[in-house]
Formats: sequence, structure tokens, C-alpha cells
Amino acid sequence: MAAKKIEIYDTTLRDGNQGEGVNLSLHNKLDIARALDHLGVDFLEGGWPGSNPKDDDFFVAFRDMGLNHVRVAAFGSTHRSDSLPEDDFFLAKLVEANADLMCIFGKSWDLHVEQALRVTADRNLEMIEGSIAYLVETTKKPVFYDAEHFFDGFKSDPGYTLASLQVAHDAGAERIILCDTNGGILPSEVQVAIEAVRTLIPDAQLGIHVHNDGGLAVANTLQAVSAGAVQVQGTINGIGERCGNVDLTSVISNLELKLGYQCLPQGHISGLQLISRKVWEVLAMDGPSGQPFVGRSAFAHKGGVHVSAVQRNPETYEHIPPEVVGNSRKILISELSGSSNLKAKLANRYPELEGRQVSQGILEEVQDKEHSGYSYENADGSFDLLVRRHLGRYQPCFETVFYRIYSPSNELVADQTDTELAGTIEASVKVRVKDSEMLCAAEGSGPIDALNQALRKALEVEYPVVLDLHLTDYKVRVVNSTEETAAKVRVFLEHQFAGESFGTIGVNVDIIKASWLALTEAYHYALMQHSDHLDELHTDEAEQSSI
Repeated sequence: MAAKKIEIYDTTLRDGNQGEGVNLSLHNKLDIARALDHLGVDFLEGGWPGSNPKDDDFFVAFRDMGLNHVRVAAFGSTHRSDSLPEDDFFLAKLVEANADLMCIFGKSWDLHVEQALRVTADRNLEMIEGSIAYLVETTKKPVFYDAEHFFDGFKSDPGYTLASLQVAHDAGAERIILCDTNGGILPSEVQVAIEAVRTLIPDAQLGIHVHNDGGLAVANTLQAVSAGAVQVQGTINGIGERCGNVDLTSVISNLELKLGYQCLPQGHISGLQLISRKVWEVLAMDGPSGQPFVGRSAFAHKGGVHVSAVQRNPETYEHIPPEVVGNSRKILISELSGSSNLKAKLANRYPELEGRQVSQGILEEVQDKEHSGYSYENADGSFDLLVRRHLGRYQPCFETVFYRIYSPSNELVADQTDTELAGTIEASVKVRVKDSEMLCAAEGSGPIDALNQALRKALEVEYPVVLDLHLTDYKVRVVNSTEETAAKVRVFLEHQFAGESFGTIGVNVDIIKASWLALTEAYHYALMQHSDHLDELHTDEAEQSSI
């Protein structure tokens, strides 16, 4: 038997754009729309025509995008209380948008009718009925009705709230979406309210649209589907006003993987982490690492007992296989780790760790260094160098001799060995490469940029591959804040090199010194990785020649 289909209606471009710190450009909206189409959602809400020029431009542009799957909805409201539907500005803009369908909201809560609209109860029902009927007759396209504040209205005056749904249904709304606009409903209340709607209007096709102010958005959405809703409205990553909307990545995962519904085309659920990351990147936000299903830490294991068990059987600490939603398992190394963590993380790269006592030495150094402020959870590059030292495989391609920092006026402000402090905008670096010493100077936007440029210049003659090393993230955190301005700082650098993303770390009381430590480790790691790759190629060539 085929799985029951649940429609996915994405409101990221409209509802999500109302979140604090979210401001999607037209380019952003079109880019996300393409990604949603590729993911296979059924509907996306492009915006509110007439409310701002950007949304108007979206409904002009989307027609030329060549979308293959998703149907685009234009959002709006019932007509104003002092006008007729055919004279209303926003209803006219909905018609003009020429979207695939329209979704309008109206008031279901008597409190809003009386205090927000300031109209009589009967006039509100006329506005709902008239607006839907006008759009259906004028456009001959589907109209969905968002019953705003439905659940609060049902608790206040269930008779009136249900009557508002009845007129919407009778006017021709193809979907009636029940909204928890304030986000404070409980799952048990969702069940009772939907049962009442289905009793009154048994042929109505219901949807659910909830906010997360009570932290129950996913639970309420799943309850609504269980009670008979056929459409889910929400946003990618749950972005939206106040505490956000329901997170579609969690809803889709639970519906498909736990409850057996079909939300996306077959196999498309593996694109959930990709769409999640894309939206966070567009917003220039990291997103919560512990975001269910798609977060960076959703399948990260740190405790030694956990890692040991997962190595034997992933089901011991993972509720689904991470790759199903496009995620992956992550083994973390820290002072809490055991030998299982090391072997699981390094088995492919350093098989000689198996059965060797050296792993204990690695763990002890990790514990000592984390006690002094280091953290290796995401600093894979620095951790790899630490392991190499213990295995006798640390073969640095260069050695730093010193660096100097100058002011813009070329006045010497710092002259440091590799263990002292540093300053601002011009830098010189001396390194030893094989049997030669290279002294190079460079200017940068700041001290770290200047040091990076000088170090790169000193190395690129012998190692031109360093031109492919690119910084992608730079983070600084105070380690022991009780020391105030004398506290240590931890600098984390993320680089991209040869298709790999890796992190390195440095800790010192001075931010520039800590940055220099992390920076040089990045170059050491990249060059050693490159050297290993060349060795593998030479080995393969030798084997081919012997054959």
C-alpha cells in the first residue's frame, strides 16, 4: 500500500522573513525557491503582493525560473472592512501576481474580530466569504484559507470559530489551514479542536500552521497530521517571528521516517541537511549545532562509552542512520574521550593505532591541553598534527624562525620570537624551508592578514600549493574570563584546502600569538596532507609500473 501523502507548504520566503535578523533579498528568495523546488516541496509562499516592492518583483521573476515541481502561492488577507472585494487593493494585487494559487488569512478569534479588526462578528464572516469567493471566481485558481488564531479562537468561542471555517469552505477554499499563531497550544488541544472541525465539515481538506512559542511546534504538527490534516505549513530551520515557525526539516523527517507518510518525492529526504545549510548560509547564521536531524552535532558522539557502542551497532545511540537525511556521524575528541574515540576517528588514516599503547599518550595530551584551554572537537587539523607527533609521522615542511609586526608608518612596534606578542598592519616572517631561509614582508588589512600574506609569500616558491589554502572562518573565545584582560584566548581557524574543510586552534594570552599558532598549524597540516597525497600517487605509479 502506498504511503499517505502529506503536502508540504513552505513559508520560509514570507513567514521566515519576519524573523529577527532575517532580511532576504530578492536574489536570496529566488535562490531558496530553486532549492525548495529541487527538494520537492509541494508549495512555496513567495510573499505578500502589494506589501513591498521586493515581493512584487518576486512574482514577476519566478515565472522565468523554470521551476519543475513546486507551485508558488501568493499570500494576502481578507478585504478591508470598509470596502467590497472587487475594490480592495490587496485582493487586486493577489490577482495581478498571477501565482499558481493564493492563500489568504482571516480572523477566527472573537478577540481579534472585536479588538484588531473592530468589526461585528457577522461582518468578519462576510469578509472571509466575500474575499474567497471573489478570488475563486476571478482567477479560477485554488484558494487556501489560513484561519489565523484558530486554536485560541476555538478555546474562546468554539461556535463562532467553527462558523468562520464553514463560510470559508462554502466560499470555495480548497484547503483550510488551522493556525496556532501565538504558538501556545498543547497537542491534546490540537486533537480536540481538529476532531470538532472534522465533525462539522467532514469533507474539508485541513492544513496545520503553528508557531513555536511553547516549544511544541513539531509535536503539535505531528498531532494535527495524526488527527487528519493533509497539509503542513512551516519554514526551513523553523525561522520566523518571535520563537519561529515549525521547522520543516524536523517535521518531514518525523513524518517520513517515523510515521510512514510521504512528504517529498522518493529519496529526496536525503537533501534535508543541504537545504538547511543553504538557508543558514544565506542568512549568514551558523544555526544551532544540535538542530534535530540536520544539525552539525545531531550525530556527534563524544563520550567514550557511546562511541564504543556506536562502533558495534549505530542503533545504540542513533535513532536513524544519519545519511538518510544527508547528515553524517561525527566522532569528537576531547578530555572525555576514550580509546574507542581515537580508533573510530583515525582507523582509516592511521591503522597503526590499533593495539598500540600510543593511543593512551594521545589521550593524555588531549586532556592536558584541554585543561589549559584547547578544544579539539572541531579542530581536526590541529588534532591530526598532535597524533602525527605521537606516531613519529610529524614531518613539517617548514620551520618558523620569527615574525615582526610594523605600524602603517613603518615604525617597528613589535619584534617577537615565536613565543612573544604582536601588533598591527605590516608584517615580516622568516621561515626555514629545507636548507634555506626565506624572509618575506607583506601588508594586510590587519595583523593576522599581514602575517598570513607574509607567510604565504615565504612558502609559495617551494610550495605553490599554499595558494589553494583559503580561510573560511575565524573565531575567538576567552578561556578563563575570571582573569579579565589577562585571560587566555582560544582562536579557531577554519580553512578549505584540496576539497577538505578543517580547523586548527591556538591558545595564548595574546590574540595575535594565538592566531599565529593556529595559522601556522593550518599551513603545516595542509602541506603534510599534500605530501601524503603525493606519496600515495608515487606508490600507485610504482605499483602500476611493476605490473
